[in-house]
Amino acid sequence: MLAAMAAFFMFTVMNVFAKLLSAHHSVIEVAFYRNLIACIPFLILVFALGKRDILVIRSKPSLVGFRAVLGAISLVTTFAAFSLMPMAETTVLLFTSSLFIPILGVILLSEKVGPYRWSAVVIGFAGVVVMAGPGGHMSAIGIAVAITAALMHATLQIVLRYLGRYERPETVTFYFLVIGTLVMALPLPFVAVAPTMAEVPLLFGVGLSGALAQWLISIAFRNAPAAIVTVFNYSGIVWATLFGWLIWNEWPLTTVLIGAGIVIASNGLIIWRESRIGRITGARVRAEL
Repeated sequence: MLAAMAAFFMFTVMNVFAKLLSAHHSVIEVAFYRNLIACIPFLILVFALGKRDILVIRSKPSLVGFRAVLGAISLVTTFAAFSLMPMAETTVLLFTSSLFIPILGVILLSEKVGPYRWSAVVIGFAGVVVMAGPGGHMSAIGIAVAITAALMHATLQIVLRYLGRYERPETVTFYFLVIGTLVMALPLPFVAVAPTMAEVPLLFGVGLSGALAQWLISIAFRNAPAAIVTVFNYSGIVWATLFGWLIWNEWPLTTVLIGAGIVIASNGLIIWRESRIGRITGARVRAEL
């Protein structure tokens, strides 16, 4: 649980660095440096410490590549959302990724979704409508970009759920970072701006905080049930609100807080339902054994 809390704190720190850099740099450039610098620990593991097994793709190379490319685009979209809107509002809109997962599960994996989770999806998007209402003063473009990023996050989670049956998490992450760096390098000559000396620590910050967050979240999922780890995701709204207030003097409006509460409650309903289904399934398996 400590690893989960630390991971979501570091993800927020990464987004803070990205938002600061986006004032003078393209989000594509920021994503490039994020992936490039996050590659360094993996390259040390592979080439200095001899962990060559990280390079081995067991059976799904095309899907590993697809996940890497989609992950790179998702990262750019996420950074773009934070560049367009306040920290807290963007963070809450990204929580809608959990609402897309049941929908994608039905479409891509032919999963069955019951009335509880469908109700949670409807309630969650009602919260988004409240946030985006006339009193919310939220950017329409920012909302669209954040929702697009959330949809990509949900798609990535579905892909990772399937990949987890065949590939090691370290291998998937390594190729995500390497391929993502190469993908982001392609448009770099057209968008790159030479960083100042004052911005160099921010570039290292966005890469290292992202790498540390990935490592911590893997520890969390290794040592605690997914339902518990996911709950700590909502600590991100606390960190995002705090950083937004301290750095940009942002504070969510009442409509945003109400909408955020609705979105978080709908996510909680999904987590509760999935954990309950998991317990029932586990009990049935034990009974059969």
